[in-house]
Parts: sequence; structure tokens; C-alpha cells
Amino acid sequence: MACNQALVTGGAGFIGSHLCEYLLANGWTVTVVDDLSTGSIVNISHLEGHRGFRLFVGSAAEEELLREAGRSAEAVFHLAAVVGVKKVIEDPVATIEKNLRATETVLRFCNRFRRRLLITSTSEVYGDSPKELFSEDDASVIGNSRHRRWAYAAAKLLDEFHAFAYFYSAALPVTIARLFNTIGPRQVGHYGMVVPTFINQALRGEPITVFGDGEQRRCFTGVRDAVRCLVALIQKPETVGQIYNVGSQEEVSIRHLAEMIKQMASSSSPIVFRSYREAYGEDFRDMQRRVPDVRKLRAAIGFAPDTPMAILLEEAIADMRTRRLKT
Repeated sequence: MACNQALVTGGAGFIGSHLCEYLLANGWTVTVVDDLSTGSIVNISHLEGHRGFRLFVGSAAEEELLREAGRSAEAVFHLAAVVGVKKVIEDPVATIEKNLRATETVLRFCNRFRRRLLITSTSEVYGDSPKELFSEDDASVIGNSRHRRWAYAAAKLLDEFHAFAYFYSAALPVTIARLFNTIGPRQVGHYGMVVPTFINQALRGEPITVFGDGEQRRCFTGVRDAVRCLVALIQKPETVGQIYNVGSQEEVSIRHLAEMIKQMASSSSPIVFRSYREAYGEDFRDMQRRVPDVRKLRAAIGFAPDTPMAILLEEAIADMRTRRLKT
């Protein structure tokens, strides 16, 4: 499915800005719609002036703006979303309403003008499942609705249901990509992302704060690996109507992650442990282990994220040091 004109919602965000870079480097023209609520103009300032790049500042939920920005687009990458555990806990209303409204508007636009669509979802939709390896056909186990922690997962899961409703009823060419803990340059820790938070603490000599006992295990995906997968998925006709995990399978405990960052940053910071209740003020539950099954992804596009964790952390630490020097 040959495409070379893209509309990227959330293109000024961490992942979105890397996606724009990758697309431009590979001959695409790119139009970004971003309200800059969690994204930043700094992330894409180096792209402004590129003859294949345009930016529209505004929400992806604005129909007229989306129609104007996406006039010539052949493919739409929908990344715009409220993200981050901290943001979800602090503002669950925005998490639900902004995510659902933006996706609803993007789906209507793509259906009306028959645009190829890729929606980025999240590993959070697997919820509180005890499985150790998550595959795309696994059931979601969403926690109690009284706990704000699950608002993001539930909203993204509803986005997926909505997308497949359009696929089944109107043959909308849509693909879902579930991202697993993506990290890399330009990521910030403002919204609870663990790697930039740990790096910031280590570079400042502050305590590196681990929530819970630190034995929960995660897989961290390099952002450049992730965007390469997204572009490959949207170009394959056979991925229409399908869901794909996009993530690395290299596991690390959060405790060991803190130790790695402390050592690699040559930091004197102590590693301290803090309860979830103390951090989030409610009966917060975290998943003990989350590892993606990427066999379906490999079969579809021929590869999956595989950059080693040590390399990803070196790059993220160097980037954070550079940004600290500029501020």
C-alpha cells in the first residue's frame, strides 16, 4: 500500500516527533495536528522549514481543523492522547474525554475521506491480567472503575472497539498498534514515565524513587524501533483490521532499572522505595510483569524492536544531559 503523504495527530509529542522525523527522512510529506498540551514545539522545531512539513496547532477533536490539515493526506497516524500514569490520576476527566473525542473525530474523518489509518493503542489495555506473555487475542482484565488508574486503559480499549466498529460496518482500512513502554530522546518525566524520571533524579543527585517493591518487570522499546514498526504496518495491506503488539522482549525489573541508571549516570543518588498509596493517594495496583508476544508483528513486517536496553539508556542519559545544559 504505497503512501507518501501523512497526517500525524500528536506529532509534537515524544513518539510523534520521532515518527515525523522518520517519515520525512524517507521521502514522505508530513502534516502535524497537535494542541501542545503534552507535546512541545521544541520537539519539532528542527523540522519547521522543511519543505515537506506543516504544523497545525489545535486539537485532533476539531473536525474543521482535521479536514483542513488532512486534505492531501493518504495515511493518518493517530497518536494524540492524554498519556502517563500521573496525568491519568490527576485528571481522569480529561483522560477519558479528550482521548475518546479525538479518536471519534479521526475515525469519522478517515471514514468519510477513505484514509488509511493507524491508531496507536497501549499495552495498558491488557489490564490486570496475570499472563506472563501478552498476545493480541488475549482478553483484557480491567480493574475496578472506582480506581482512576484504569481510566486510560478503558478509554484506549474503547478506542479500539470504535475503530473495529468502523472496520466491520464501513470497511475502514484501520490498524491498531499496541505500544509497550517506549523510551528515548526527548521523553520527559512530567507525566510519570519511569525512565526519564529516574534519569532526572540520578543527574540531579536526588533519591531515585522506586514505587512498590521494585520487582515488577517491564520491557522498554526504543522509540526509533517503534516508529519504524508503525510505518511498516501502515504500508502493509494485510495489516488492515488487525492488532499488533509493538515492543521489545528484553525484560528488566524496576529495581534493576534504577540500579542501571544510577551506575550509567555515575550518580551518587540513593535508591529509595515508596508505596503506591503514598505516591498516588489511592489503592493503586500495578502489573507484576508485562512482556509482549511479537510473533504476529514479525510475521507481518519481518522485524520487531530489538535495540538492547543498555544502548537505549545510554542514549536517553546523554540526551537528558544535553537538555539540562540548554536550560
